[in-house]
Amino acid sequence: MAEKQEVALDRSQVKKAVQALQAFLKTKSTNESLLLDDAQKISLLFTLWKIPKTAQTIRIPLPHGQRTDTDEVCLFTRDEPKMTSEQTQRFYKKLLEERGVKNITEIIPYKVLKTEYKPYEAKRRLLGNFDMFLSDDRIRRLLPSQLGKHFYLRKKEPLSVNLQSKNLARDIQSVIQGTSLKITNRGCCCMARVGHSGMAADELTENIEAAVQTVVTKLRLKGPLLKLIHLKSQTSVALPIYTSDLSNLSVIEKREKNPQTPKKKGAAPEKQAKKNKKNTKQTDTAAEGEEKKAKEEEDEEIPQLVPIATPSKKPKLEKSPKKKQLGKVS
Repeated sequence: MAEKQEVALDRSQVKKAVQALQAFLKTKSTNESLLLDDAQKISLLFTLWKIPKTAQTIRIPLPHGQRTDTDEVCLFTRDEPKMTSEQTQRFYKKLLEERGVKNITEIIPYKVLKTEYKPYEAKRRLLGNFDMFLSDDRIRRLLPSQLGKHFYLRKKEPLSVNLQSKNLARDIQSVIQGTSLKITNRGCCCMARVGHSGMAADELTENIEAAVQTVVTKLRLKGPLLKLIHLKSQTSVALPIYTSDLSNLSVIEKREKNPQTPKKKGAAPEKQAKKNKKNTKQTDTAAEGEEKKAKEEEDEEIPQLVPIATPSKKPKLEKSPKKKQLGKVS
């Protein structure tokens, strides 16, 4: 395994970028603030050196919560045996209260999701009513067919939680206040939310440092990883906080020119012999083609046009020999 790239962030530079972004958002919030949510999301934009071959999702725990207290969270649970939907809701509400979980706004059993939220309009309403969705890990594989593609296009797919865990409050808190980075094989850019505009500058700076170090350790790529890191909000430009050294470009070019592929014993001479045979056949066919073209050119020479001489006088017709006259018979 090749050594991974070490990303050393300049803390003072990161804090200056955070303060500049917060000052910009304060000046803009007076005129163009959102009606229901004044706090804007602040995210990190990662640019990789190359497009990864496989997709990957990285869970990132943050030292400070990146969601506001007004964010509403919905939990999908499984249907408890020998219980109705209402009894299942009461059962899990009591369980969460006993474990000290206070961030869940509503609990929806799987049976209710199948029946009451089957129409398309009901699913869209559910998507807009909540900021985040959690699911019991025992029914997570059943949810995509019931929710539809809009939850995944809006990046609000449910995050799985183990409701049988002994440290349930800590696990749910880490999932809600943490973040995740989705890396696809369709491009080299990806984004992760690290806070909101209502947080302090020091808290945002610590969240940024923790997110970058987690991404570097968990990213499944060889060689240089991160090319650029930018900080941005929903309405601002991207502020650069990290730029990779250009010497990494020469390392990537060398890897592409000399890929490390395993070689089988005894396979090289056979391949070389096949290549030589192909080259000789190609040269023979090329020579034969040139000879045929030369012969065709010789055969297809254009003959010169010669004028035909026309006689000035008409040729005399030869007189047929006269027959001897027979003598008169007396």
